[in-house]
Amino acid sequence: MRDFLTVFFSLDKIVVVSKALLLVLAGLLVARLLSRGLQRLLENRLDRQRVVLMRRITYYSVLSLFFVAGLHQFGFNLGVLLGAAGVLSVALGFASQTSASNLISGLFLIGEQPFAIGDVVQIGSTTGEVLGIDLLSVKLRTFDNRFVRIPNETVIKTEVATLTKFPIRRIDVQIGVAYKEDLDSVREVLCQVADENLMCLDEPKPLFLFQGFGDSALNIQFSVWVSRENFLELKSAIQLDIKRALDEAEIEIPFPHRTLYAGSATRPLPVEIVSSAGEARVI
Repeated sequence: MRDFLTVFFSLDKIVVVSKALLLVLAGLLVARLLSRGLQRLLENRLDRQRVVLMRRITYYSVLSLFFVAGLHQFGFNLGVLLGAAGVLSVALGFASQTSASNLISGLFLIGEQPFAIGDVVQIGSTTGEVLGIDLLSVKLRTFDNRFVRIPNETVIKTEVATLTKFPIRRIDVQIGVAYKEDLDSVREVLCQVADENLMCLDEPKPLFLFQGFGDSALNIQFSVWVSRENFLELKSAIQLDIKRALDEAEIEIPFPHRTLYAGSATRPLPVEIVSSAGEARVI
């Protein structure tokens, strides 16, 4: 009789465990199917980041329900579990204030949407493509193929530049020409460079801006507009074209130099040159 009861209760435990496992496995299947179906439904209605967020919420919510149902098969009281979870949440909240701050910052980022997955952003000194915007951090891939994780709290507190927010961008080229050069001629050469480069947009028009009198040169800013897809290519090409065009037009790009005067602006300062043989001459 004792052996029969032992086998009976063993079979009863096996049945309970089997039911719990089936519920968890069913939860995995249902959560995956529902999350994928929701993703297909919202793909053309919401942006990529919100679709990913909704998919994750659906997946883990459904999975949690089936997991709790599986625990219920073992006789766990749901009210006790919720109470324990509440106490644990409060304890974890005090112990992980940084994580809580990142979580709240993540909700602000998702709601405000300053950038989306696939955008190129500059956060502090880091520039890269956004791979993910999670509740705790933002994941970037830099141009030299490094993976960078930035906490959401840091993103909220830091100046963020979204480089791919608008379809066109401006390239500013800083140029210095000699004081003897005619600025109208310089303007004509630079505008011709922009006209001949197919990547430079006609609208908005190129900008020629005289910035002032420098120590060794007349300082100029020449700006051209380009579609964001061609930004990096034109940023290098336009400067090479400008250097080549100024050389062909015999317009001097001076290097830094100093002029010395010996008390009078009309009399040069004498310089004495001493050769290796010890001979000196004044020029």
